[in-house]
Amino acid sequence: MAMLPITGRNRTSQNYHQNKTSSAPLSGPMQGASFIFLPPQLFCRNNKLPDSEKAYQACFSQKLVISMAQTPHREGSKVVRTHSFAFAGVTAIPVEIQVQISPGLPAFQVVGLPDKAVGEARERVRAALASMGLALPPRRILVNLAPADLLKEGSHFDLPIALGVLAAMDILPASDSAGYTSLGELSLDGALQPVNGVLPAAIGAHACGLGLICPERQGGEAAWSGVERILAAPNLLAIINHFRGTQTLPRPEPAGQAEGSALPDLADVKGMETARRALEIAAAGQHNLLLIGPPGAGKSMLAARLPGLLPPLTPSQILDVSTIHSIAGMLRDGRLITRPPFREPHHGASQAAIAGGGPRARPGEISLAHHGVLFMDEFPEFSRQVLEALRTPMETGQATVARAAAHITYPARFQLIAAMNPCRCGYLGTPDRECVRAPACGDGYQARISGPLLDRMDIVVTVQPATPTELMRAPPGENSASVAARVEAARQFREARRQSGERQNGAEPSLSPEVAAFAEQASLRLKLSARGLTRMIRVARTIADLAQEADISRLHLAEALNFRVRQWRG
Repeated sequence: MAMLPITGRNRTSQNYHQNKTSSAPLSGPMQGASFIFLPPQLFCRNNKLPDSEKAYQACFSQKLVISMAQTPHREGSKVVRTHSFAFAGVTAIPVEIQVQISPGLPAFQVVGLPDKAVGEARERVRAALASMGLALPPRRILVNLAPADLLKEGSHFDLPIALGVLAAMDILPASDSAGYTSLGELSLDGALQPVNGVLPAAIGAHACGLGLICPERQGGEAAWSGVERILAAPNLLAIINHFRGTQTLPRPEPAGQAEGSALPDLADVKGMETARRALEIAAAGQHNLLLIGPPGAGKSMLAARLPGLLPPLTPSQILDVSTIHSIAGMLRDGRLITRPPFREPHHGASQAAIAGGGPRARPGEISLAHHGVLFMDEFPEFSRQVLEALRTPMETGQATVARAAAHITYPARFQLIAAMNPCRCGYLGTPDRECVRAPACGDGYQARISGPLLDRMDIVVTVQPATPTELMRAPPGENSASVAARVEAARQFREARRQSGERQNGAEPSLSPEVAAFAEQASLRLKLSARGLTRMIRVARTIADLAQEADISRLHLAEALNFRVRQWRG
């Protein structure tokens, strides 16, 4: 490469670049060196050459050249790595936080597709270190969140970024912190604030063979995962002291189970024998139930007593339900949920609130009701978009939130209990009060629920209000404990059938030729769809389970037929 002098005022940048390929060889100690030639504009203000020839000659009387071979050698800046997680639904995806402090203008930059909360982490980290008397070095700090094509959301990246910066500053031993994954939000004084997703992150850390560092208040939640090394710290200083050997953070104990309030008892319900029977069948077979009746008939009262009939969650179900609630930030004090959840959204809720979504694709009510009950009172008052959004999750048991970059799926195997009035005024078909706009009032109101959605309701029952005489003189009904015992026995009977190889209630049970012919005739007469026929047979199978009978009889099928939607719209 040639070394060209710049000596004339007419030596413009264009002429310079055109002539820089001169092949004049170098000799002496400069031979074999690499050079970067700088145009004169780089040495002058406002990209203009000096006005006076004297000033020009003073600036460029010598050949302008920088020798890369003669610049001082600097060792490459080391890269420190810490670990955390990003969340896609209930799945914790490992994220590596790479921190490099290198020579250059003072800057603190976070790259790797961070959202606004992650981008603001640099200011929280700076303030937290300053509260401990530590200042960031006047150098260039670069934080990379890998993989770079995965969106990083949430303030829980504060802690792993801070640990990486401290390790790069040689305040923490990088080898020790590399064996942990961490998550937590930093306050300006260095305190660790609770974040969402500690339980799935702890499960992910256990799968990766890493320890976990989390806020002190969430140590009990993380302990349920089985991770051996858990550091539940109140602040950033406690973590520093632990790794430097001046303080020991004890391993947290698993938090207790969530304490639910006393469940209402079914004994409070007087009369309503048909509705009570429907509630028992729905509890035993996890069937969807639609309650129709005038205002004050007791629809909401019946629905509120369903959780008292359901058995506790199994260990795997406890983990599934608690993980979803952890992602949503709804685990109180890290206590796992052991009872089937009961969700009761308002009829003004949006589609994102019910089915999931929002800026960060959070789980909706149908996912929060996973392995539990979703009660939707005033069913037709929900928007059409909300009602239609229920159809696919009711079949698949999953709720998918579509985004431009990805599709996020949450579990949503819930039992739907819906309640509604027969018409807008609520009194269509009641003996003591007349609907003044019948039948148009009822037709328009009922039409808000589409046929495909109604077809997915396994049991439809009309709730007639109890008379004053029944309320005052009728003895208390059977209590929840007695009904729950029958429900548990029916589920155990069903489980025994599964283990023996028989297909479960979720598939169409086998029928004897006589019962199959009866079901065919009933389906033709009631004009049931294939889905409606299948769901009717499932209900009959549950009725047989409650009776501890292996085969479905015509009596079981007849009772199931009594709960089909034809009784309402016929």
